Amino acid sequence: MRAKPQPAAADLYVSTHARLGRTPARPLTGEESRLRTAYRLCHRITRVHDPGIHALFQLVPAALRPACWALWAAASVLDDLADQRDVDPAEREARVKAWSQALQRDLAAGTSTDLVRHALVDTALRWRLDLPDLQGAVSSTVGDVRDRRFADWAEWRAWCEALVPWVDHVRHLFEQAGAPMTLRLDRHRDYKQFIDGAQLTDILTDLSADLAHGLLLLPQEALDPFPDAEEDLRHRRWSPAVAALIAELTDLARQWVTRPAMTTGMHPGAANMLDTAACLLRAQLDAVDAAGPALLKRPPRLSVVTRTRIFAPARLRAGLAWSLTPLTVPGPRRPEVTAHVPRPAAENTARRTPPPHPGGARPPQIAADQMPAHVAVIMDGNGRWAQQRGLPRPEGHHAGTAAVHEIVCGALDIGLRHLTVYAFSTENWKRDTDEITTILEAIRHDLDEGPLRDLDVRQRWLGHPDKLPQELVQALQRAERRTHTRAGLTLTMCINYGGRDEITRTAAALAQAARAGDIDPHHISEDDFARHLPHPDMPDVDLLWRTGGEQRTSNFLPWYATYAELHFTPAYWPDVDRRDLWQAITEYSRRQRRHGAAPLVSPKSTDRSPRPI
Repeated sequence: MRAKPQPAAADLYVSTHARLGRTPARPLTGEESRLRTAYRLCHRITRVHDPGIHALFQLVPAALRPACWALWAAASVLDDLADQRDVDPAEREARVKAWSQALQRDLAAGTSTDLVRHALVDTALRWRLDLPDLQGAVSSTVGDVRDRRFADWAEWRAWCEALVPWVDHVRHLFEQAGAPMTLRLDRHRDYKQFIDGAQLTDILTDLSADLAHGLLLLPQEALDPFPDAEEDLRHRRWSPAVAALIAELTDLARQWVTRPAMTTGMHPGAANMLDTAACLLRAQLDAVDAAGPALLKRPPRLSVVTRTRIFAPARLRAGLAWSLTPLTVPGPRRPEVTAHVPRPAAENTARRTPPPHPGGARPPQIAADQMPAHVAVIMDGNGRWAQQRGLPRPEGHHAGTAAVHEIVCGALDIGLRHLTVYAFSTENWKRDTDEITTILEAIRHDLDEGPLRDLDVRQRWLGHPDKLPQELVQALQRAERRTHTRAGLTLTMCINYGGRDEITRTAAALAQAARAGDIDPHHISEDDFARHLPHPDMPDVDLLWRTGGEQRTSNFLPWYATYAELHFTPAYWPDVDRRDLWQAITEYSRRQRRHGAAPLVSPKSTDRSPRPI
């Protein structure tokens, strides 16, 4: 059942200051009237294209709804451009690309002749959204023009991640408004599974429409256990194999969207929205189960009674939660006054080239098979560096930030794929309060304003949010969202990290999975453990380097660094530059890594000196 239009909500942006008493009410200008029209259009598109999403957006404060509409309307427009089956695939692909390129130009100009993009540009500037990470979602939409085939669940999940940037921007709105939808770091896996469950529910719901266009958006890994199911589906025949397949997939999706711990610690308004979304998805899965053969003829829809049962109490909870929360509603911004407006593609490419070494040094030539894939660094000696110069210890951490920039540039220069740095350990809370404050504030400032923003570096965070300032947690999450499509170097910052703590939490996640029946506790393997780590795709450490003269690993990456080559140097961290990284990698390339095997010795030689890898 469609909700009645609420055009007054679309006027919120142009009348926010008047409503809050900051400026007197006044007649709308031509530009304000056009902006109101743009948001009304986005509202209408969201309501018609995604009634369930529209109903969920009614659970957020009215001041946030227009931005939600703009984001979702843009996603819907792109989806429609890619899904026009009466248009040649090459033409559809060209239209999606043209729309995306026009958005980049509009963001630079701060306006658009297209009403949906006009609302999206206003939302991006007003709420300081970083839209470059939507390029991955747009690329996936371009790919949807062609028929999709997935070999396994891993490929399918990679495709599902195209939805994540759109959802993350909605989360960012809550953050900017002062009611963060913050996820505990140890719940990110639950969040990703929730997104997977939402996608699978959507695919099962729209199965009839997709099959009519010749699409079967399920991985082959899911189809293989049910012989003949794929052929029956493609011919739109309901059979025992199809019934068994649908039953298994609905059960799987129901498990994925039932993640109550995901909202632990969230603002109650944000938690209410996610909990309601989970209830809506489970009800939709019940409708898929109940549809039977009709599933292949038309999409199952929820009854008015079911929707009312879900949304009536959710609206009451939302009203109470948001009535107790003072929100920050930003005024309009121009492109020149925001630091988060994406640069044109050509400028991005030029600025992401790391600056050369000040002395002109160039990286050594290391054979690809002798390069480490992953270097981890314990950046030790900042405080001692400052004391040696008669400075307060916190000054050493400011100097150490410049060394991080140098090492990242050196990693890009030499072609390193993964760099992990130990920025703040769980044991560092024992230090002086002023020193802790300096370290954490330096990290936050560098994330938002530092030169790494413009390099081809994907930034990730490993650690735990407990006790960290909320502003730092938000900055870390912003950096992850902003850079997740970059491919030059993956930089993982370990902040409030402890190796034993990581292993303990992973063991707890395994225990929860076993209790939920997702894994057999009698057959847990190393691979099972690795899949439950916070970043299961992070490769093992090949080279662990510590500065400052100490020779211990200090609870740093114990799972990943089991077979790491160790490299200790006496210089304090602020004194190192990229040449020290290159020297460490050069030394690594001369070592013989055996992983428990016998040494490699030439039968014609008694020389037992280490050989290159």
